[in-house]
Amino acid sequence: MKSVCVFCGSSPGNDPVHAEGARAMGAEIARRGLTLVYGGGAVGLMGIVADAVLAAGGDVHGVIPRALREKEVGHNGLTRLEVVETMHIRKARMAELSDGFVAMSGGIGTFEEIFEIWTWGQLGIHGKPLGFFNIAGFYDPLAAFLDNTASAGFLRQAHRDMAMTESEPAALLDKMAAYKPLAQIKWVEKEET
Repeated sequence: MKSVCVFCGSSPGNDPVHAEGARAMGAEIARRGLTLVYGGGAVGLMGIVADAVLAAGGDVHGVIPRALREKEVGHNGLTRLEVVETMHIRKARMAELSDGFVAMSGGIGTFEEIFEIWTWGQLGIHGKPLGFFNIAGFYDPLAAFLDNTASAGFLRQAHRDMAMTESEPAALLDKMAAYKPLAQIKWVEKEET
């Protein structure tokens, strides 16, 4: 793994523990010599994780839609800031540039991004690792929901297991580095009549 994409909030959240987690993740990414790929913002956890990578001497590749760049939320101090036309192009470009994906604390944009990447992995479109950086138990309710989804028969356990969850950056990145893609891909089962 040479690069990791981080999806996270454009807000820092109400509890400083999320910013502390973002700084820890950024420092660990840089320590490993990985390139951070992210949405290119200077605000919230996005800016914090990027600044942490840069402060530790690492490389950061941001990808931001022109409309957001023009609203002055783009980060001006990155190794590279790539401006694209749409959110769809942004996500596709980040996926292309990245060898793995991490969801940190965030809102619906973060959820949408990691779930789309997870769906692509489930369908065999890519074989890259993905994980949730579970800062202060932020993703505990989601993990329970996903376990319930698997128990209810709407998510195969092998596909549930694709999404790793750890509360420490090093542990998560270690698991991601050791990831082996599934041989089993998603298919729709035809109901017997």
